[in-house]
Amino acid sequence: MSAERDLSPLAPGVVRALNDKLYEKRKVAALEIEKLVREFVAQAKTSQIKHVIQILSQEFALSLHPHSRKGGLIGLAACSIALGKDSGLYLKELIEPVLTCFNDADSRLRYYACEALYNIVKVARGSVLPHFDVLFDGLSRLAADPDPNVKSGSELLDRLLKDIVTESNQFDLVSFIPLLRERIYSNNQYARQFIISWILVLESVPDINLLDYLPEILDGLFQILGDNNKEIRKMCEMALGEFLKEIKKNPSSVKFAEMANILVIHCQAADDLIQLTAMCWMREFIQLAGRVMLPYSSGILTAVLPCLSYDDRKKNIKQVANVCNQSLMKLVIPEDDEMDEARQLTTILAEPTSASSGFLDVSSDSSFSGSVFTASSCERTQVTLNLDGIVQVLDCHLHDTSTGMMTRIAVLKWLYHLYIKTPRKMFRHTDSLLPNLLRTLSDESDEVILKDLEVLAEIASSPAGQTEGRGASDSSDVQPNLVELQVPDRAGQLSSSGMKGLECSPSTPTMNSYFHKFMINLLKRFSSERKLLEARGPFIIRPPAADAGCEEEPLPDQSSLWFADAAAPEQRLPAPLTPPAVCAQPRALADGQHQSNHRPQGDIRVQHQLHRAAATL
Repeated sequence: MSAERDLSPLAPGVVRALNDKLYEKRKVAALEIEKLVREFVAQAKTSQIKHVIQILSQEFALSLHPHSRKGGLIGLAACSIALGKDSGLYLKELIEPVLTCFNDADSRLRYYACEALYNIVKVARGSVLPHFDVLFDGLSRLAADPDPNVKSGSELLDRLLKDIVTESNQFDLVSFIPLLRERIYSNNQYARQFIISWILVLESVPDINLLDYLPEILDGLFQILGDNNKEIRKMCEMALGEFLKEIKKNPSSVKFAEMANILVIHCQAADDLIQLTAMCWMREFIQLAGRVMLPYSSGILTAVLPCLSYDDRKKNIKQVANVCNQSLMKLVIPEDDEMDEARQLTTILAEPTSASSGFLDVSSDSSFSGSVFTASSCERTQVTLNLDGIVQVLDCHLHDTSTGMMTRIAVLKWLYHLYIKTPRKMFRHTDSLLPNLLRTLSDESDEVILKDLEVLAEIASSPAGQTEGRGASDSSDVQPNLVELQVPDRAGQLSSSGMKGLECSPSTPTMNSYFHKFMINLLKRFSSERKLLEARGPFIIRPPAADAGCEEEPLPDQSSLWFADAAAPEQRLPAPLTPPAVCAQPRALADGQHQSNHRPQGDIRVQHQLHRAAATL
């Protein structure tokens, strides 16, 4: 027959048996094929071997008839067994038709495909590694197979392949990573379990450096960490823990910058385990990488600041977030205040220190060890402080009325820190920050108000504020018209001698323009918000006055102040216009300057300028 002639050298009886529906008959045919191929191997008849494999592939394994496909699979496995160590020469032809059968609609056929591939891989061993990607791709699909027998067969094949990879030093990680990156986003639990198991195996192989490719798979790992299956979450947590240990051991080879934004995203996750794990990673990144993380500060603060107001139900996350916040704050240095834009790229020498092992050690705080950012001659990292982004995040949190108290305090601490470390750059943002800072004086928390006053005091007394918005010909005297002071109309009714009283005399300490602006707005706020005056007026005014030694004099009744008298807003009272504890006489202030060693100069200026500001109203 023509068909029989086309299928030679297979005997007609072998062909009929391969097409039989009974497994035993197909098995007998497979034994005949194995015997035939062994003869061809002994005679070095390569072309005949290829022809037999081609017949089994095209005429049987890829046939439309299910029994023929089953016969083709067992026949290909028999060929592999007969070839032995030479099977590596024919692996492509042996593997491809079997992998095609992985997609068959018949579950029994998929099982036979697993069985056939197991035999092929078992014989070839390390020779299959060049084909690892296609094998992994097929196995990842079978791992999620709904048939338990198919799944069981794929697990046997999976374990065999893992043993081969573990014992070999020829694994091509570069070509495998794109496939791993794609498969890691599977939502199927079994596929996820399969992926994590392989990551754990690859991490355990000394010759495979998976850490270099961690940025490619880190996001997927965090997504798997949120799986509903506890076992999968545990496996993923273990994998992430192993990666973090490696990062601590070899920080110099870690691509911190490529993973920073991934951590920022997952630090804001709704899942507590994901958020805590990502926050622990962020803590280690900041402490190990140092200023390399500085360009990502705005994103980090977006993720970290809200966590500072968590209650005891998320105590662990709050603790780690607090360490992240403090460690990040320490990265801002005075060199970041360089006015020359070309010098904003600051070369920082950093040598990461070894950190203790352990994954979710929320109590550790190596940021205070003093040895995190030591000099190193082997690594130089250029970083840029994105102050605009940081200030925008801080201002948004300060403006948001739903922001928790501890978060607001942290925001104000950040603003104070930035005004100390980078005053010249910060004063570019002062006009936009000032409304929220003044509004914060109405906060319900005393601690928030005190921190707010610290920021306002720094703004008012900073020398950097004297140079902003002023020409080179401007004198050092503070003139009210240098800034947009919202002074009441009746200020224009002051006599020329009254205006002269507003100028700084040689014996009066000079404050920058923002201090006068702050005082005017504060008094206007008291005037428009009687409740704020009654509830917070003494609390806001008394601290600087007390520091200046005026605490002995009690504040008069608030209703006697002209700016709190809504019934007669046009009334002007003679001097003194402010309470004695707030505004001492200029002469007394001048006479008291010899005690500057005991009385802070800034507090004396606070009282003097408050007197001047009140005099304009």
